[in-house]
Amino acid sequence: MSKNTFKSGDQRAHPGALQRGMPRDDLMLRIWRETCQHIEITESTLAIARVVHEVMPWVRIVVRQIDRRRGVIETWADTAMSLREEVPSPRTALNANQLRRLDRLWRNQQVHCASAVPSRDETWNWLLPTDVHSSAVMFGRLTASRDFEGVLILIGGPREPLTPEHTRLMEALLEPFSVALENDQRLRELAALRAAAEADKQSLLNRLGRKAVAGAIVGAETGLREVMQRVKLVTRSDVSVLLLGETGTGKEVIARAIHTQSPRAAHPFLRVNCGAIPAELIDSELFGHERGAFTGATETRAGWFERADGGTLLLDEVGELPLAAQVRLLRILQDGWLDRVGGQQPVHVDVRIIGATHRDLSAMVTEGRFREDLWYRLAVFPIVLPPLRQRRGDIPALATHFAKRAAIRFSLPLVLPNQEDIALLSRYGWPGNIRELGTVIDRAAILGDGKSLEIAAALGLSASHAPSSPAVAEPTPSDQKGSWQPIIPLDQAMKRHIEAALTATRGRIQGRRGAAAALMINPHTLRARMRKLGIDWNAFRREED
Repeated sequence: MSKNTFKSGDQRAHPGALQRGMPRDDLMLRIWRETCQHIEITESTLAIARVVHEVMPWVRIVVRQIDRRRGVIETWADTAMSLREEVPSPRTALNANQLRRLDRLWRNQQVHCASAVPSRDETWNWLLPTDVHSSAVMFGRLTASRDFEGVLILIGGPREPLTPEHTRLMEALLEPFSVALENDQRLRELAALRAAAEADKQSLLNRLGRKAVAGAIVGAETGLREVMQRVKLVTRSDVSVLLLGETGTGKEVIARAIHTQSPRAAHPFLRVNCGAIPAELIDSELFGHERGAFTGATETRAGWFERADGGTLLLDEVGELPLAAQVRLLRILQDGWLDRVGGQQPVHVDVRIIGATHRDLSAMVTEGRFREDLWYRLAVFPIVLPPLRQRRGDIPALATHFAKRAAIRFSLPLVLPNQEDIALLSRYGWPGNIRELGTVIDRAAILGDGKSLEIAAALGLSASHAPSSPAVAEPTPSDQKGSWQPIIPLDQAMKRHIEAALTATRGRIQGRRGAAAALMINPHTLRARMRKLGIDWNAFRREED
């Protein structure tokens, strides 16, 4: 094989169109325009080839990508692929010796020319596709990133000599083709990330037993009819909303419904549990911090408000915010400006705030534990969610929904609740509301092992370990509407229910068999509620959490 590097004084004639007088600047401008207009490397190569063929009508262009980590070189674009049905194998394995030769090859010069290819020479012929048997070949290095490179190959006809003008044009093509190769690489990375995100989303939906992120709300036409009417009214505006109701009544579901029906639906919907954030971190978590603002702040970090910019932020358990954080929240509600911890310049955000709490904020205002001005700003449009005991007509539909979800989550045959099951569920007090109902159905599905729903056993487990499921007073004859009244306060019922879960899990909080999983809440949320309710974890602990 003979190699030939042309000198500038070489005066051999060129039969192509390079001598037709096309200005080089116009040629490169057209090439760059095609590079910018096409993202995929195959489209870019074909588009650039149409321009190059005007001055080099016989040339074939091949772009190959070199992956050093995998030790392969593969064809990503070839103008000849669209001209024939059979395409040679686009991938070739590279050994360590060939990679070292490649480094030496690029060290000398970036463009190489050869006047003959009589055999598959070990020096560099392995860079070419297997079907190349031309007497005129040029190739040059494409640099896309540190761990990513390629080679641009121009293959001439059997009777077409290579000239210094060809070499200069080849050198000029390396930069636009490098950009085209990097664009294609980024596109592939985004496609891979999108596929991974979609897989994660589908996995999460499977674990939750859903087919979509925003599913239909069970009871929207019955027990939640008035709530959904108010949701429909408030979605037309951008005012703050305050969701009030006992724990487990579905405040996050309603908040998401407000978001998805609003003009902000295409932007983020984020939820932050204010009660689960330690007091010393609340400002950093909500409003962000600058690098060096405190020990451990190694980089600038955006808070929840900035991450929700343009969308909706649900402040769950907003009544747990410290007074200092309430002042900052009030400023955001008033003018949309916030100050990062350690920041010198205010940051503007456009966020719709939805607060949610099971506490009596008006009473907290009277006691001085919640700012009165913040209360008025948050409660522009309050929505009260009824507890499950006041919408017992929705229990059959909810139980069916959770049974379907359990079958998907636990890979069990679908078993729906029968009339006896519904009767048992309807007689229960439901201090944990819908969240507790979902937990009971999950437990019943597991106990039934796909053969039945062991509702009695699931409810009996809760009742046997603690009186967390209080007896419910029967409606009196004068109470024709059947208003069901619990005989103990909600906080006491919640405390007993958590204690029952801790007893059943032997004090374990986290993990698949922990109390948090059984109660279907975040472990940090559970710990926060335990502190608030005065529950001593050590009293239930029998093994390491």
